[in-house]
Amino acid sequence: MSARKTATAGPAVARKQETHLGLVRRARRMNRTLKVAFPHVYCELDFTDPLELSVATILSAQCTDVRVNLTTPALFARYRTAADYAGADRTELEEMIRPTGFYRNKANSIIGLGQALVERFDGEVPNNLKDLVSLPGFGRKTANVVLGNAFGVPGITVDTHFGRLVRRWQWTEETDPVKVEHAIGELIERREWTDLSHRVIFHGRRVCHARKPACGVCVLAKDCPSVGTGPMDKAEAAALVKGPETEHLLALAGVVAP
Repeated sequence: MSARKTATAGPAVARKQETHLGLVRRARRMNRTLKVAFPHVYCELDFTDPLELSVATILSAQCTDVRVNLTTPALFARYRTAADYAGADRTELEEMIRPTGFYRNKANSIIGLGQALVERFDGEVPNNLKDLVSLPGFGRKTANVVLGNAFGVPGITVDTHFGRLVRRWQWTEETDPVKVEHAIGELIERREWTDLSHRVIFHGRRVCHARKPACGVCVLAKDCPSVGTGPMDKAEAAALVKGPETEHLLALAGVVAP
């Protein structure tokens, strides 16, 4: 295994010391390539308004979007307003969100969110970062998800996939999510922030897996300093690609989907 990685990682080893301007150009080039790979990106949590997205994002902590989306239809039918959440029966709410895990803490956050919205914002989710991060259950990640997807305000969402990929691409060495957010914000145009977040997360879920990325069919291979971390054989790499965009992604790599 180690011999194969050494043999295929040549481009990464040979890469010269990169200037900041060179990094900016490479990062923006990679973003343009991702735009071709994922022309239609979106929040994978189901919602119809800012409150629903806020609750869904709180539930998504340590839980898959798929599981959250299975849980929220009944939840959103039962609780339609911030006042509904503020006055929720804790036992009932906990039981409804139990499948998402950590349901007691999440129930605390959701009830607290409803109360804060009623008491401070007339029951409406605010549309600015300062107010959002003051709400129960909200950190910068949740706030940026809501800003970008419910209000159209550009924001960078640093989840596990995003942080892992931008470090793998050597866009930053930071591990603190806030520092990662600021570092990437200096590389990529503000208008691109929300869609960049989706593209990177999509790529992390579909192609650039943590343990075994599909390097051999990755559209970013030419610009990735970590190319060769995963298999370079196209057939082997193609088998690793996941998601509804698989056929399109493999076509870009010159591979016919099985």
